[in-house]
Amino acid sequence: MKFQFLFFLLLICAFTSHSQVLRKRTSLLMGGRFDISIVDKDSLSAEQNIYAVINEITRIENLISDWKPDSQVSEVNQNAGIRPVKVDKEVFELTQRAIRFSEVTNGGFDISFAAMDKIWKFDGSMTQMPSAEAIQKSVEKVGYKNIILDSVQSTIFLKLKGMKIGFGALGEGYATDKCRDMMLAKGVKAGIINGSGDMSTWGKQPNGKPWNIGITNPFHPEKLVAVVPLKQDAITTSGSYEKFVVFNGKRYSHIINPATGYPATGLCSVTVFGPNAETANGLSTSLMVLGKTAGLLLLNKYADYSCIMITDDGKVIKSKNFRIKKFKARL
Repeated sequence: MKFQFLFFLLLICAFTSHSQVLRKRTSLLMGGRFDISIVDKDSLSAEQNIYAVINEITRIENLISDWKPDSQVSEVNQNAGIRPVKVDKEVFELTQRAIRFSEVTNGGFDISFAAMDKIWKFDGSMTQMPSAEAIQKSVEKVGYKNIILDSVQSTIFLKLKGMKIGFGALGEGYATDKCRDMMLAKGVKAGIINGSGDMSTWGKQPNGKPWNIGITNPFHPEKLVAVVPLKQDAITTSGSYEKFVVFNGKRYSHIINPATGYPATGLCSVTVFGPNAETANGLSTSLMVLGKTAGLLLLNKYADYSCIMITDDGKVIKSKNFRIKKFKARL
């Protein structure tokens, strides 16, 4: 569901009077690119903490990745319609939170989207829309209400054979949050964990300035819409500007509404800001599906989160509680 894209990180590598050093590493994890930046007391400590972050992301991947056959989530999927599967508390609680998102969006967000038939093609090969019958059939195995959780036994059961769950719209944000918490607990003063555009930040650059994060212009991806300063924050973006089709003058996103099987329309980019990347990730995906009006109503339920929406016709919409001063988008 989530569109993965590259945030441009405007980072300055410098020593300060406190002898802080910035070290960066890029690694392929959870099926995507992770950019890890750590500000630490010296190079050795920074490198050790980067490896600790990589190990933590790998641990989470081995629990929740539906493409790894020996993960707990894969075991849940393999036993759909057969039996409940006991999972770690961490996996159970992540599933609980995902289902809450499904409830507040009336299925616009749904971790059982993983079972959706891929009838929409965004590689240039589609010449006409799928039929209404094909679209309806594509979501037959999708439905969060058929996910049965047992908190006493810590089990997950998918009622329908062929059902699947996946954390593509929450997993990277969850991992970046966990790694930030781990670094803060170790006394690491600053850094950025960027999982394919789902980003958790804390502290400041070695020169004492906030982290400056660039947001991609959906109509000119080589340019930035704006640069925003962040401290201990999270930022995620969902977008459709590289994967879409146009039929009869209407633009259809690669982000599919799992409740209907139809692609999202109306918005080409949604960026969400807040304290937690997992929640921001779920919100940015949900807002793309729900659209401008329903999306802003949903966001109003999350007082600590704000957003920037960019419509298909180039209009920039900021939520009422948008707190970044002197923000000016350049489309």
